[in-house]
Amino acid sequence: MLDVTAAHEIADDARVRANVVRLAAAQALTGANSAVIFATGAIVGATLAPDMSFATVPISMYVVGLAAGTLPTGAISRRFGRRVAFVIGTGLGTLTGLLGSFAILHGSFALFCIATFLGGLYGSVAQSYRFAAADGASAAYRPKAVSWVMAGGVFAGVLGPQLVQWTMDVWQPYLFAFSFLVQAAVALIAMGIVAGVDMPKPAPADLHGGRPLVTIVTQPRFVAAALCGVISYPMMNLVMTSAPLAMKMCGLSVSDSNFGLQWHIVAMYGPSFFTGTLIARFGAPKVVAAGLLLEAGAAAIGLSGLTAMHFWATLAVLGVGWNFSFIGASALVLETHRPQERNKVQAFNDFLVFGMMALGSFSSGQLLASYGWSAVNLVVFPPVVLGLVVLSLVSWARRRRARLDAAMGEFPDAV
Repeated sequence: MLDVTAAHEIADDARVRANVVRLAAAQALTGANSAVIFATGAIVGATLAPDMSFATVPISMYVVGLAAGTLPTGAISRRFGRRVAFVIGTGLGTLTGLLGSFAILHGSFALFCIATFLGGLYGSVAQSYRFAAADGASAAYRPKAVSWVMAGGVFAGVLGPQLVQWTMDVWQPYLFAFSFLVQAAVALIAMGIVAGVDMPKPAPADLHGGRPLVTIVTQPRFVAAALCGVISYPMMNLVMTSAPLAMKMCGLSVSDSNFGLQWHIVAMYGPSFFTGTLIARFGAPKVVAAGLLLEAGAAAIGLSGLTAMHFWATLAVLGVGWNFSFIGASALVLETHRPQERNKVQAFNDFLVFGMMALGSFSSGQLLASYGWSAVNLVVFPPVVLGLVVLSLVSWARRRRARLDAAMGEFPDAV
């Protein structure tokens, strides 16, 4: 019986590895979508918006799209299978590029915001790639599957900013218009890749099985995982969103901004080649804690100077911190649900993360315009401290419970 189980796990892991390759490639191409929006959104917004304080609204609309798309993505995946959701997402990505280019050519701030919102919907579907990679994998392989898919973002870190650099001046005087058109073509290529992912349609029993959502999300382990995700991603987004515009306000060039964003994205996804191994060796809570501390370190660098090198170092360290904290938090979420519960739990987790990002993102432009780059960095510290405290308490309680269970097993008659 054990041999049969092991054989099934080996076969499942082989299928998962094939999916990981496709999902990593799709992650790379989808990451170009977000890279284009983050590299250009605030700059285009400052050009098209009626007031400078609205400059980051297009990026905020992207984040709203991320939040708005999470629950529908989970529902579509649960009803029709993940592959259908993936294809729909890439279709929205294509529409993002086409509408974004049209909006820039016609000087429409409202249309540009709609385009970035659609880009957020595309991004919300792509966020489920990391969880999809773990579907059917053995417990030992799950963190590595998540990590390897996220590693696909390394290519996005090169492709996205370079795509902007190569195409931003093609249709003068319409800066970035051609960049969005090329992004639409990249999304079409991603569609062809995700269409081949081996994700069977959910079994009828999976549509109605599992515990109530409230039972799952009130587990201390889930609370800690979701809170750390809610802190790590929005704090990273706050600093990353503000950085290009802050660099421009400091007299630095668009090329400086693109370079910083490129290495930020590489730093976000590059550690993924070994983050899964670190989680397997040290445990997800320790990796999450290291990531949160690195995000705080990035904010400290941001406070120390306003040169291009300071901005680049801030973005690079911020990227590594996000990688550790977000992938670690995602691995923690995988420990809190059963297979038939995965879509609703994962979608709810992402809804919390991106819903909080949406709330914070709208304030980033006002924060930067009213109080400056230093204020943006100072905001990072209190949430990081909160996350570390909650994570420590939950981990301590879990270890204490494990010791008590072991003691009861050794002395079953103890009261």
